[in-house]
Amino acid sequence: MNDQPPTSFFKRLLASLGPAIITASVVLGPGSILSASKIGHTYAYQMSWVLVIAVIMMIAMTALSARLGIQLKGTICDELAERAGRPVAAATGVILFLIAACFQFSNNLGVLAAVEPFMKEGNDYSLAIIIGMNAFIILALYGFKHLYGVIEKLMKLLVAIMIIAFAINLFQVKPDWLKAIAGLIPSLPEQAANGAGMQEVMTPIVAMYATTFSVAGAFYQSYLVRQKGWTRANLKQGLIDSTLGISMLGLITLMVLITAAKVLYQNPDVETLTSVSDVATSLEPGFGKSAMVIFSLGIFAGAFSSFLVNAMIGGSILADGFGLGGYIDQKWPKLFTVFALMVGMAVAIYTKTMGQKPVGLIIFAQSLTVLGIPMLAIAMLWLATRADMKGENAIPAWMKILGFIGLITSVLLAIRTAVNLLS
Repeated sequence: MNDQPPTSFFKRLLASLGPAIITASVVLGPGSILSASKIGHTYAYQMSWVLVIAVIMMIAMTALSARLGIQLKGTICDELAERAGRPVAAATGVILFLIAACFQFSNNLGVLAAVEPFMKEGNDYSLAIIIGMNAFIILALYGFKHLYGVIEKLMKLLVAIMIIAFAINLFQVKPDWLKAIAGLIPSLPEQAANGAGMQEVMTPIVAMYATTFSVAGAFYQSYLVRQKGWTRANLKQGLIDSTLGISMLGLITLMVLITAAKVLYQNPDVETLTSVSDVATSLEPGFGKSAMVIFSLGIFAGAFSSFLVNAMIGGSILADGFGLGGYIDQKWPKLFTVFALMVGMAVAIYTKTMGQKPVGLIIFAQSLTVLGIPMLAIAMLWLATRADMKGENAIPAWMKILGFIGLITSVLLAIRTAVNLLS
């Protein structure tokens, strides 16, 4: 019997993949795909560098969270309860749950968007798909005894599908690789130089940054490494996992952006992109139905992965905030996850039935992010800088520095959201 670890570099990388793949899966949803497509449609290759910065910040925050998950005695909410009081931990859980539950409806609609191009006119199976999908997830939650391993394998499969699907389209459209590489060099878009309003220029750029740098997703990484059973012996493995997993998130998003830059930039037939289904159908005229089918497959993988893990994050952190356990195999995290799924399903059904977005709910969720996202970043950095986090417990300085920069950007994004809500 051979218990030796894998010897080749490639095999060690594959063995290290785990929690961060799940984190990347929840971040890479319909919002990321749509925002990257809009950037490509509006600015071609020019703003790829923004994505690179967002990925670097996300790697740092995810790696910081993984270190906390491995080195702290309890979960983040356990530590907040012990060091700052149970109300602080409960508030963290409530806010994160409400954000996840409010936006869960968009994940339902994202899955629908991937299959809508294939529905024949007059045959709308939207409600059946929404109900069936949620029922399937609930049955899975209670059908498996050890959910972490199942979820990790499923997310690896879905990420592989996204990479293959978007890579096929990328090479099929034959982008200008020199311009794509040049887009990695920081510069202002031509629209800004031509007198476009800064608000108009910044909106899609901020959207792509915000959908890539997810403090809530990074926060949950600390729970995932504990569920995987990692210890101090896995500290280096945790850094490799965070770097590789989030880099895959960036790679997939970049492939979508470059594809959109080639196909949609200055395309007179494509004026606006309001959903990911618009992006998929925009590929068909120039590159045939196969391109649309393959792109829709990638959209489905992204939407379904985000759909599942988003609800799981909300349910687990809410339960843990009240001291009821933070692992998805436990009773209360499962129940709260089901509750998040039900909220998302109900709002999605309302949206499809009434034909209008729940504006009030969206504003409420955005209001919560103004407080909640910086609060999550502050919680992680506060724990990372406690007096007992020294010596062998010390968090690397680069993680804390980039973490503080991430906190500043999350505060700036929160302020921008608040201004937009009040204007």
